[in-house]
Amino acid sequence: MNVSSKIDSYEVKVEPFHVDFRGRMFLGILGNHMLNAAGRHSHRRGWGITELNEAHHTWVLSRLSIEMNEMPQQYETVRIDTWVEGVMRLFTHRNFAILRPDGTPYGYARSVWAMIDMETRKPCDLLQLYNGDILNYVVSEEENVCPIEGHSRLRLKEPQLCRSIDTYYSDVDINGHINSIKYIEHILDLFPRQRFEQQSIRRFEIAYKTEAYLGDRLDFYIQQEDEDTVDVEVRKSDGEVACQARVQFR
Repeated sequence: MNVSSKIDSYEVKVEPFHVDFRGRMFLGILGNHMLNAAGRHSHRRGWGITELNEAHHTWVLSRLSIEMNEMPQQYETVRIDTWVEGVMRLFTHRNFAILRPDGTPYGYARSVWAMIDMETRKPCDLLQLYNGDILNYVVSEEENVCPIEGHSRLRLKEPQLCRSIDTYYSDVDINGHINSIKYIEHILDLFPRQRFEQQSIRRFEIAYKTEAYLGDRLDFYIQQEDEDTVDVEVRKSDGEVACQARVQFR
């Protein structure tokens, strides 16, 4: 199987309801399109949610790092390329290139996924499922480069409580937990409009730690790393960490 057959491309038109007050695509909207691209790529190879649910399995996003040169503008066409870079026993690494139609990059992203048993909520052994078929779709870093850094390990020492919110119907996804992109939207809502008037997001990283559910109250703690970098920790009301994120502005 050649490399090009393992990489899929999907086009997205940036509609007016996809953009913020600057006319630039919301990061959450881009994240949703990336996850859709990942889902379609997996489905074409027999690893989609529909197929997996029949065996009581599903994909969950563990980490996501997005690095952008600039965000697409209203009415532009965006091409999202996606491919699997590596597979381990419990995790698989998937990359994305966010491109203009001529192939020049808006940015890139890296992600880590786990497959869980829907009943036990425990991770599955990817190398054992379907006789390791997923290994047939790996594209190495040498075959297709994703030129951004890997995921950081965040260690928040003395974060300060910034905001608490309740979770509702629209926060929950098909897996029954708080949607991974909703966390991104809630985190970016912590910043005032003036921040986005003066700066844009250069890099956004998020690591998902444990599931939160409808009705959970989420507490958002922030820690300023430097002038342009803010770390965020989201905790459930019992103190358990739901996710950690790093937002870097330019």
